[in-house]
Amino acid sequence: MTATQVPPHMSDGSEHVIASVDAIRAQFPALGRREGDQPVAYFDGPGGTQVPRGVADAMTYYLLHHNANTHWAYPTSVETDALLMQARETLADFLGASAGEIAFGANMTTLLFHLSRAIGRALQPGDEIIVTELDHHANIAPWQALAKERGAVLRWLPLDLDTFRHEAGAFERLLTERTKVVALGAASNILGTVSDVPRLVQLARAAGAITVVDAVHYAPHHLVDVQTLGADFVLCSAYKFYGPHVGVVYGRADATAALDLPRLEPAPDWVPECLETGTQNHEGIVGAAAAVEFLASIAGEVTTSRRDRLAVAMHGLHERGEQLFAQLWNGLAEVDGVTLYGPRPGTPRTPTLSFRVLGHAAESVARFLAPRGVYVSHGDFYATTVARRLGYEQEGFVRVGCACYTSGAEVARLVDGVRTLVQGR
Repeated sequence: MTATQVPPHMSDGSEHVIASVDAIRAQFPALGRREGDQPVAYFDGPGGTQVPRGVADAMTYYLLHHNANTHWAYPTSVETDALLMQARETLADFLGASAGEIAFGANMTTLLFHLSRAIGRALQPGDEIIVTELDHHANIAPWQALAKERGAVLRWLPLDLDTFRHEAGAFERLLTERTKVVALGAASNILGTVSDVPRLVQLARAAGAITVVDAVHYAPHHLVDVQTLGADFVLCSAYKFYGPHVGVVYGRADATAALDLPRLEPAPDWVPECLETGTQNHEGIVGAAAAVEFLASIAGEVTTSRRDRLAVAMHGLHERGEQLFAQLWNGLAEVDGVTLYGPRPGTPRTPTLSFRVLGHAAESVARFLAPRGVYVSHGDFYATTVARRLGYEQEGFVRVGCACYTSGAEVARLVDGVRTLVQGR
């Protein structure tokens, strides 16, 4: 997969088009928090970003003025139906899909368990499912459960510990005539690795397999294009791209229609609502749409097309993220006792980095940095297989990520904080 592309009719100079970091930061009330005399720098974005004021306002306005259940003949219900359709259209622009291919759920994990159960109804004993060692376990555990229930065979695409990518040529060796499902991650939430999903999906579909892509960590950093990915299903989570805790699934219309979905008898049986179970988080769906509108607004009024504005914004944010990540990587690499994990700067990746500090548990590093106004995550981040392969399943890692509101000064504070810990000052 390549870096986010701007529309061909526009200049690549998106750094000069998109909003400044200061203008972006002004929209996030959370950035006013302080630890002593230090403003808080949030590096925990890979586990959930902060939310701009406009997203919270949209959710509040819905709850106070439109709150109702769906498909009933009175104004607030009709208004809710319209807002949910608008949200499908907005998320469709975000993913390069059509509104009739977008469904919502509690989170990506819940959606994937539901989706996998439907896919599993057509599997026979001995059918094969390919998963990867690089993935978050939300795209592993549902397939493990399915293999156990249906007598299917789980096959693992291995991680190369030298490149932090899939082993070269391994996918082709795994594919057989019994391969029925291929589950892939677009980007690793622990290592930042961006994988060549379009190529793998093309091979899988040629073999007749259903393809499911976890784009949760990819979507905040690159413009998703489901047509380029080519997968049957692509999932992401709004709380990773400045929205609330809502899961989003793109399902190609014919692939969704072919599913034997578990459902309540009176529930909608049409695409895409057949993918949704029970009453949805309406305010959260409205908030997810507002998060996409926020991202589009970063580009300014460069075009009337929301998809084009998103392309400009994501391209510009990708360039900034690469600069911040290079500063982060190079700064931490100079600190004695710090080990960095993941592909180097300038290669296909996201601005997310996991590292360890010699002689210091990951949690103790996080606890040391927090009162200094630097918030970082620690653990295995549900990428348990990666942590196991690297030998730190129990101890975990420190993980930091750059978001749209991250500044170079904050990266410098993070590096200085780690250096202070190592030097015992």
